[in-house]
Amino acid sequence: MTEPVIQVEGLYKNYGTVAALRGVSFSVEEGEVFGLLGPNGAGKTTTVEILEGMRTPDSGLARVCGLDPEKSGSQFKEMIGAVLQSTSLPAKIRVKEAIDLFANFYRVHGNTNDLLKRFQLEEKRDAFYSQLSGGQKQRLAIAMALVNNPQVVFLDEPTAGLDPQVRREIYDIIEELKGGKKTVLLTTHYIEEAERLCDRVAIIDYGRVIKIGTPRELKHASAGTTRIEVRLAKPVENGVLGQLDAVANAREFDGTYVLHSTRAPHTIVALVKHLESDSNELQSLEMFSPSLEDVFIELTGRRLRD
Repeated sequence: MTEPVIQVEGLYKNYGTVAALRGVSFSVEEGEVFGLLGPNGAGKTTTVEILEGMRTPDSGLARVCGLDPEKSGSQFKEMIGAVLQSTSLPAKIRVKEAIDLFANFYRVHGNTNDLLKRFQLEEKRDAFYSQLSGGQKQRLAIAMALVNNPQVVFLDEPTAGLDPQVRREIYDIIEELKGGKKTVLLTTHYIEEAERLCDRVAIIDYGRVIKIGTPRELKHASAGTTRIEVRLAKPVENGVLGQLDAVANAREFDGTYVLHSTRAPHTIVALVKHLESDSNELQSLEMFSPSLEDVFIELTGRRLRD
């Protein structure tokens, strides 16, 4: 058996009194799109920065293509491409200049004109960076990350803050990388992103990996349940909704009550009866099929956007 392209074992990292990573472990196989899924502050970016050689762990092992990211120098840099959570270039640098500049950092690189065409930036080749839209800036960042034809690509929340149409464009690029057998490590807190793009997902929270599997495997943990989200005219006492018929668990998030039910119709009937007896009113009710969001709620008691 070949060794994993990315290997992480027992990573710990503290920032003063804040524990960012608390024993993170996972591995990524060649050609796999692997997602780190979790809310802001979960430890995703710290993990990626260690794998990119930008941060030093307090303890633990990190290997990419068999190399120590921090100690392997130019040999390591030739093998990876990275899109950071925030990319900023000089306002007056032109698009073609930026790609050419990054190409010159590597001994071997692709044709920069081909990259402009591939990422729909030909018409903007002479535009200043400051003149680009958010989506164009992100496409440029990805083009620069791929200029050396890397074996491994790190994408740290590549669609954060972008509108839905631009997100879909970035999804197409990631699926193209997947089709090209690139190994991709993607961080995200978007459920639909992880489900659409990732072969496997590690759910991470408070610096710990709490579950790893394919999206299908992880959702199977919630198989047989339906998520019911309700808003009520007045709050209910803690634990009351969890006692309704067929409710597996119930939690409240900012005025919305989230119920996981094994038999949704029975739960809804019981809910309506309870509200009538309590002189309460139902303001809204929505039902959802099981998702990675449900797995996260059940494992942590939090929502991904918290």
